[in-house]
Amino acid sequence: MIHWLSVAAGGALGAMARYGMNGLLFPFFGERFPLGTLVVNVAGSLLMGVFYVLIIERGLISPEWRNFAMVGFLGAFTTFSAFSLESLALWQNGHLLTALGYILLSVILSLAALATAVYLTRIF
Repeated sequence: MIHWLSVAAGGALGAMARYGMNGLLFPFFGERFPLGTLVVNVAGSLLMGVFYVLIIERGLISPEWRNFAMVGFLGAFTTFSAFSLESLALWQNGHLLTALGYILLSVILSLAALATAVYLTRIF
């Protein structure tokens, strides 16, 4: 039961963090470019890399925190479903190049953030 509660607590905090991040960036970029979702996905990938090394590889944080941090918080914080919807909306509204740029930036930057975090966390 504690695992379920851990995921739920992490998920609630992750969802609130995502909502807050989008709220902070939306006034500056509006609907022209979904920067909030891009930032959340890259930051979430970066944090996933750090938690992966600290929890799974090094065991520096107890395994119980995996459910809270990786499954709950980051699962709710990252917004791949929102990313997909925003990409489709850009495409359908005739912004093909913006949609492709957003898709490429999201995938490349998120993978790079995760790989960088794993590398840096391993050496520190």
